Amino acid sequence: MDCKEFERKIPAFLQKNMDYESMEEFHTHMSECENCKEELSIQFLVSEGIKHLENGDAFNLDEELSGRIEASRRSHYRRGVVLNSFQWILTTILFLAGAALIVIFG
Repeated sequence: MDCKEFERKIPAFLQKNMDYESMEEFHTHMSECENCKEELSIQFLVSEGIKHLENGDAFNLDEELSGRIEASRRSHYRRGVVLNSFQWILTTILFLAGAALIVIFG
């Protein structure tokens, strides 16, 4: 998977609408590409932040993104896919999400 394909698949990931093979490729690319991890964080923050702002809801986007990624990881684990670098990816995404929040709302 290249960066353009990864970016095209971010909406499917966020909507939890990705097949097993695509999800495996998505996670593999995410573990190897800092720019794509940052793009995922930004798209998640924008899409979820706007929904919460429109509804007037309180929200914690860091927790929501980490929850989305954790659910994806658990799904693959149940299918026998172990993502060795997932903890590092999650930490990086949370850092980027925090930085994006500061930029967006700071």
